[in-house]
Amino acid sequence: MKPLFDGITRLTVAVAATLAIVLAASAAHAEISTRDSQALSKSDLIYIATVRKDGNQSKAVPVWFTLDAANNAILIQTGRNAWKAKRIRRGSAALVWIGTANGPAFIGKAEITKDPGVQQKILGDFRQKYWQNRVLGIGPSRTEFDNGDRVAIVITPARDLPDGFTSAPGTPSPPLDLPAMPPGKAP
Repeated sequence: MKPLFDGITRLTVAVAATLAIVLAASAAHAEISTRDSQALSKSDLIYIATVRKDGNQSKAVPVWFTLDAANNAILIQTGRNAWKAKRIRRGSAALVWIGTANGPAFIGKAEITKDPGVQQKILGDFRQKYWQNRVLGIGPSRTEFDNGDRVAIVITPARDLPDGFTSAPGTPSPPLDLPAMPPGKAP
């Protein structure tokens, strides 16, 4: 009786399985691109839009930000009832422009977190980075996080968007993930 898989088929399956594991691991451990890292180091604001239920972009709004300890994600905060918080709770991706509403852009996975370490990173970094927070007390407070009036959001980049990509409220959002390309085809 002939074996179900010959040596070449087994090798092909093993290579495909290994490649799938490597790709899944790299996607789960996304990081900020060099282009975006350089732009973020020079910026005080990012502009963020979320995806409405109908699949269209919301209006991009400016927000204060900081980076996580590993510099792999952007941390922001907002009111618990803000539209971006409601959409992110529903699973919306985040479209982010750096510095200006037409700056370098990426799309990423956004998640609300109750992690006190993330909240403290936001509070400490905002106090250092933004004089309005330090001098005037504008911005989030520990009390607002503790009583649930404010939520912390972690945005992990999925991929950069092309240079010149602009906010277009009411138009379809780009997909969070690009479809797989057939073998031999370049994106």
